[in-house]
Amino acid sequence: MQKIIILIHCEDQKGIIAAVTDFIVRVEGNIIYIDQHVDVEQNVFFMRLECELTNKNSNLTAIKKVFEISIATDFKMSWEIHPKEQKPKMAIFVSKYDHCLFDILGRYSAGEFKMEIPLIVSNHEDLRLVAKRFDIPFHYIPFTKDNKEEGEKQQIEILQKYEIDFIVLARYMQIVTPNLISLYENKIINIHHSFLPAFPGAKPYHSAFKRGVKIIGATSHYVTNELDEGPIIEQDITRVSHINSIDDFIMKGRDLERIVLARAIKLHAERKTMVYNNKTVVFS
Repeated sequence: MQKIIILIHCEDQKGIIAAVTDFIVRVEGNIIYIDQHVDVEQNVFFMRLECELTNKNSNLTAIKKVFEISIATDFKMSWEIHPKEQKPKMAIFVSKYDHCLFDILGRYSAGEFKMEIPLIVSNHEDLRLVAKRFDIPFHYIPFTKDNKEEGEKQQIEILQKYEIDFIVLARYMQIVTPNLISLYENKIINIHHSFLPAFPGAKPYHSAFKRGVKIIGATSHYVTNELDEGPIIEQDITRVSHINSIDDFIMKGRDLERIVLARAIKLHAERKTMVYNNKTVVFS
């Protein structure tokens, strides 16, 4: 039995839920999950709905056309309809740090993620053996301030070749180019420590240790042209104290990065996030 996911946001107004649920009945669907949220300040309505299409001959293309004509146009909706069983394709960008990469590939191998990983892209050769261990194609694309244009061209070509749906920066230590961001708007996920902007630079944990911080955090967000200021998907924290060393800080931080990034990937792959005005609505 085919299942679909419907994502909607539009100006809040009367009759939206009734119209959508009536549409599901008309296309011979059975709702198995529905959640909605209203941003009162912005007067914006958000909805995520899952349903089973009970008619085995249901045509998704036809359903989308009817939805647009009969509902979306009237309510001026931004909307998406996806087959639930369709697995999105994710590319991993990585540099030299391997902790997030190992965690992602371990979870992927264990079947925790409903997606495909067709390739790994890196600006260094260091982690090629990791990709080989998990039998995933590894593509080395040099990327420096001197060859950004050529590097970007190669990245885009390889992403299009593999028909990639979204990208995860698993501690990729280069700034993503505006062209790539525009091609994958709200589809590039980054992870970093949450010391910004208080402790920038190459050794934030050392700076935080010297300052005597009591909380370490990690943030996963969508990438925008404003560095590290994109819509936040997931965050978490852990406590530290005077008994912890700098190595403890780094270890705890990396543990959080693994966990937070994995949660963000899962939410995006299952189409449980919606972006609006540089914020996210995250459905359970």
